[in-house]
Amino acid sequence: MIKPISQRFLIGLLWLMLSIPALAIDIEVLYLRKLIDRPPVLSNILPPPDDSGIRGAELGVLDNNTTGKFLNQSYRLAVFESDSADILIQQANSWINKGRFLILLDMPATDILQLAVSPQVKGQAILFNTSAKDNHLRQNDCQSGLLHTIPSRAMLTDALIQFLVRKRWSDWLLIQAGKTEDQAYADSLKRSSARFGANLIAEKRWSFDTDQRRTAQLEISGFTQVEDYDVTILADEAGDIGEYVLFNTWLPRPVAGTQGLVPLAWHRVIEQWGAAQLQSRFDELAGRWMNSQDYSAWLALRSIGEAVTRAKSFDAKSIYNYLLADEFQLAGFKGRKLSFRRWNGQMRQPIPLVHPRALVTTSPQPGFLHPVSEMDTLGFDKPEVTCRFNTGL
Repeated sequence: MIKPISQRFLIGLLWLMLSIPALAIDIEVLYLRKLIDRPPVLSNILPPPDDSGIRGAELGVLDNNTTGKFLNQSYRLAVFESDSADILIQQANSWINKGRFLILLDMPATDILQLAVSPQVKGQAILFNTSAKDNHLRQNDCQSGLLHTIPSRAMLTDALIQFLVRKRWSDWLLIQAGKTEDQAYADSLKRSSARFGANLIAEKRWSFDTDQRRTAQLEISGFTQVEDYDVTILADEAGDIGEYVLFNTWLPRPVAGTQGLVPLAWHRVIEQWGAAQLQSRFDELAGRWMNSQDYSAWLALRSIGEAVTRAKSFDAKSIYNYLLADEFQLAGFKGRKLSFRRWNGQMRQPIPLVHPRALVTTSPQPGFLHPVSEMDTLGFDKPEVTCRFNTGL
């Protein structure tokens, strides 16, 4: 006769299982940063902090270790900086040769591609792009093993144009500054406009080199004298002249784009969904506000932490497979769970639209529907992607 198991025995067995420590795991993450000399701009805008991105990654490590200590997990961050892409690639190769495979990238798109396709890296490491917004990295140059926690320009401009269309501010004047990245932003705006039915009334390219602190009121007023429109949209990522357009246009119209009402990954004015406590913890760590690049690096570390906790084993293939699995969901203080698109590695996420002192709205906007996720109305949907992206290393 089989005797029933006693309750005391079951309690003892459970206590024994809980008292056995989990296998210790050391998770080391490399942060590669390309040092770039920023050219001077015409306006006296505040420059971005020198430690943008790095401090966000540090907070991600702290957050992972807070929960990891209960699971016998230990996270460490190594930061390596250079002005040479070749040296950064050598550092990545050395990292991989030591059996490590988690790398955050803070560098231009051309260097990211060079690193992602190198034989020593491709298929051996999981790369997180935390700074390059270039659309081609998500559309025709996506690479297996390369994930993007920073939103693409297409996601940002889609978020903005959705809001303007919903407000019925569909006719707009485009002002573009003269740098390559400004052209890329302008091209993305035009794509979003065609996608959602907005109208480009006129396009102006700024080519003046005068000191706008003295002549903005005169120059920009005449420069923007065109037929009637609803909103002025700026493509001026470096901030050459965009700061001087507000309140100096010929017609009294709102300003949006890279200045004015701006679509961003993150901003200090976001306080809903528990974001205030994230902002507070970051301020305590860094002594400043969290910006989009900090947030993207934090997302990369938190994604790693979630995958390490949930995946069945700690190796590059298992972690990468889980990051792209339907089960992966990350709480990002944006009101929705975040996940990676399986067709190009882009993290889907809501995009806040802010001005310097307030959150105005968050896209995707109501009424813009998608058969899978409304967040896939921002950026490149699966039919728009031409590159081959594998969900396994």
